Amino acid sequence: MENKTIDKMIACIGCPCHLFHPSEERQVIMAAYWEARERGEREGFIPVFVAAEDVTLLECLEMNQEDGSGAEAARQAALAAPVEDGESYFASLLAGRKEEAADGGFDWLEDVLGEQGGGEAMDDFYGMEEPMLLAEIPVKNPWEVFAYLPFGGWNECPDTPGLMAAAKHWHEKYGAVPAVMTHDVLQFAVPAPVDLEQAMDLALEQYAWCPDIVDQGCQSVGALADGLAQSTVWFFWWD
Repeated sequence: MENKTIDKMIACIGCPCHLFHPSEERQVIMAAYWEARERGEREGFIPVFVAAEDVTLLECLEMNQEDGSGAEAARQAALAAPVEDGESYFASLLAGRKEEAADGGFDWLEDVLGEQGGGEAMDDFYGMEEPMLLAEIPVKNPWEVFAYLPFGGWNECPDTPGLMAAAKHWHEKYGAVPAVMTHDVLQFAVPAPVDLEQAMDLALEQYAWCPDIVDQGCQSVGALADGLAQSTVWFFWWD
């Protein structure tokens, strides 16, 4: 049956895509992802699950590709732009979060950081109960997928340069790779949970980048850090 939203999504992404239906078994879908990851290393692409029928995501992608010269020109411009240093990028974001906490009357240590504990492990991909496209993004580096999937730049969600800066930093430091995207959710796959001694620093970066995962989620950076020390999937959600 024809589905115009899915057809438009594939055209917008602009690369080979395989459609998975929610009726397919989870292990089959995951096996396809890891096979694509392995094949992508040989053939030069990064596989990313994209919500196939997410109209809001489609609108965001189309809007962010509109620069007057067409989608391909916008992709090439994003790929050609220098990527900001991750350490500097996160330091600036974190300084802003500390100011916000102080202005709101919150104690940084007690109300925001908290104790490192009480987190939950995550190793599942989000959204597989809906149709998903496994897009083969034709780029060498994981952070470059956002040239083809520029879904940010609204509310607190980082814009394309911010997405690239974070993804580059986390790939080089932890091996993180963007894996799943909807209009308000982004997940990264990592080869192993981070070490306990690294977890708090990473959690601070993730909180600075996406405060909703703490403020409307696990309630403290310490709980996030504990979860990251158990997880092979990272979850971000913007309200």
